[in-house]
Amino acid sequence: MSEKQYNVLILCTGNSARSVLGEVLFNVLGKGKFKAYSAGSKPAGKVNPGAIEWLQSHGHSIEGLRSKSWDEFSRSDAPEFDFIFTVCDNAAGETCPLWLGHPATAHWGIPDPAHIEGDEARRAAFNKAAEQLARRIQLFMALPIDKLDKLVLKDKLNEIGRIQD
Repeated sequence: MSEKQYNVLILCTGNSARSVLGEVLFNVLGKGKFKAYSAGSKPAGKVNPGAIEWLQSHGHSIEGLRSKSWDEFSRSDAPEFDFIFTVCDNAAGETCPLWLGHPATAHWGIPDPAHIEGDEARRAAFNKAAEQLARRIQLFMALPIDKLDKLVLKDKLNEIGRIQD
């Protein structure tokens, strides 16, 4: 019997940097157990060059990545999500669409690396953002998701979001 694949949506207002990093990291680290997507409430229309640089420099494919609206994932033909994470404070405070299946949600705020001045400082900020996301994703993936009731799982997701690496 094959293992359940969990659908994950990572949200950020512009869907150009942190949420895109989260999408790729979930898909890479999840090794087929997780299928991740990203979106934003007010998509920037393109993936941030710093995110593209970080992903390529770490050997990750950027093929198919794009900045997209969360409206795409609130339609009836969209995947049903098991988990939704916001990674920016603006998206956490916005009124989200109603998601089919009532997925577990949590806020995993990550400082925005996209607006850091100076090339070296921006690269360092992207490294830190990706490291924080990867750490949280790994902690999340280590949870016995199928054995936890919804309230305990929600507490664990929120606890992971408060970790400051």
